Amino acid sequence: MSYLVLARKYRPQQFEEIVRQEHITKALSNALTSNRLAHAILLSGPRGTGKTTIARILAKCVNCASGPTATPCNTCRSCREIKSGHAADVFEIDGASNNKVENVRELRENANYMPAHSPYKIYIIDEVHMLSDSAFNALLKIIEEPPAHVKFFFATTEPNKIPITILSRCQRHDCRRIDVDSIIKHMANLCEKETITISTEALTLIAREADGSIRDALSLLDLIITSTSENIDTELVVDILGGLDRQSLFDISAAVFTQDTAKIIEIIGRLYDRGQNMVKLFSELLEHFRNLLVVKLNGRTGTLADVSAYELTAIRYQIKQISQVYIHQILNILFKEEYNIRQSSTPKLAVEMVLIRIIQIQPALSIDTLIEKIDVLQKGLSEKLNTECISSPAPPAQANNTPGSAPEPYSPSNTAPEALATSTPDTIVNIKPEARDYPPSTDKKQTPVPEVREHKPPEIYEVPPVINDQSAHIKDEPIETSWKNILKKVAKDNPALAACFKDSQLKKSSDTQLEIIFKTKQFNINYANRDKNPSLIQSACSIYFGHDIQVSLSGQLPKSKSGMAHKKETKLLENETLNHPLVEDAMKIFNGKIVEIKIL
Repeated sequence: MSYLVLARKYRPQQFEEIVRQEHITKALSNALTSNRLAHAILLSGPRGTGKTTIARILAKCVNCASGPTATPCNTCRSCREIKSGHAADVFEIDGASNNKVENVRELRENANYMPAHSPYKIYIIDEVHMLSDSAFNALLKIIEEPPAHVKFFFATTEPNKIPITILSRCQRHDCRRIDVDSIIKHMANLCEKETITISTEALTLIAREADGSIRDALSLLDLIITSTSENIDTELVVDILGGLDRQSLFDISAAVFTQDTAKIIEIIGRLYDRGQNMVKLFSELLEHFRNLLVVKLNGRTGTLADVSAYELTAIRYQIKQISQVYIHQILNILFKEEYNIRQSSTPKLAVEMVLIRIIQIQPALSIDTLIEKIDVLQKGLSEKLNTECISSPAPPAQANNTPGSAPEPYSPSNTAPEALATSTPDTIVNIKPEARDYPPSTDKKQTPVPEVREHKPPEIYEVPPVINDQSAHIKDEPIETSWKNILKKVAKDNPALAACFKDSQLKKSSDTQLEIIFKTKQFNINYANRDKNPSLIQSACSIYFGHDIQVSLSGQLPKSKSGMAHKKETKLLENETLNHPLVEDAMKIFNGKIVEIKIL
């Protein structure tokens, strides 16, 4: 007996044997059971997914001696004739070679006669989209109202080429591409029946090359089986099919993540020497990194149609320590370079350069991580300033109690406003009287030690107590000078906050109340009123003036202008925004660029 290829030898004879088309077989089984089967059925989908096989099984279900039934017996005369392809009442027509109107007219004439020995006369037209327009028009009437003993089963890979008038008269079922795992499982069962030893990796390569087609997968398996009498391994499949083994893709991605340039060049050279198409290799790499990103994003693995179960496990292991932002960076570069790879006269060199360029990039941090780091820095600066502002004042300097010595005379120069403004924040300067109208004391008694405050957490300390001697030195100082000195002090610990008060003025309402008036843009006003910024300014003013002071903030935006004056003012505001320290810092941190500036 002549040899039968696997695709013919193991063609399904029952709906249960159809691979991954349950949505169609279940619907047709229910229609047969309830006696509601349509007279014209269209089966569409990719090649090798079971369209003609389903049509033949459906013909057996209709004409079976025990039918109509969803489980044909495969033993009666009708079932045996359909299985062998010699049924008198089932006509399987090739639409490509019988596409003329004359062929359709002959079909219509034969359809009027009763079947020979079966309940129905069935016409299976394969690749029905190949019929001419006149042939389709000739079919319209008989498809819409066929004789009671006639049924039509159509199969096509391109339903878009069928006229809508035909589609509207048929019940349509779409076959789907078959996933890799299902193809691997089906081929493994057939190899077990044929006593063929083959590795799972080799079956995976065949299944991926089949591109969702069971028939193509079995044809490739036939080719590989006839090429060797030994066990089939991955290397043999790669040599015969000329495809790309998945391990090479994992090796390349691992070398990229570890920044191993030599390893990448070695892998590319090995694949090139083996005859691998570099453009196809780049496409496979693009798809591979896409799969890595999808799995890292915890996406539904159902979207990975060409990824087997064991490969999915390898993907999860490889990206365990890799951030999704870094994978997205790599995928973005691969997408941008795809056109250059296809157009390059030396694609091998182009692929190497792209991968080396990817290695040289630094993994970026996510936006959430950057924001978190900035918040931590800002919180640390705020807590530091608050601690400095509410720390307890240092005790007065102790007199020299050495016998025979007198206290050192006081020098007024130590109490200048400049010295006060530049003093360290850890110690509040204790101001002494400016002049003495009495001689220094010669009493050898020890200077009384000030009462020591009970230690408490810094957060419960209030603003330092009033020091009247300090106020005496600042009393005659211009308010503008005091405000400049206060901003100098603030700028040491919080430059951004001091920059927002750059164009402001200090107005003294009373000894315990100050008002800060802004004559600037809304951005600075909003930032000054943000979070703890008002309390920081109030603490700085209280420390400088030596007593508790209430500070209020008020803003006065410039009046709107029109015409050329408005445009000039807008341009100045835009330049001011671009040169603002906060904007410059944000652009450096996020490596960003200015897209648009809106004047509020």
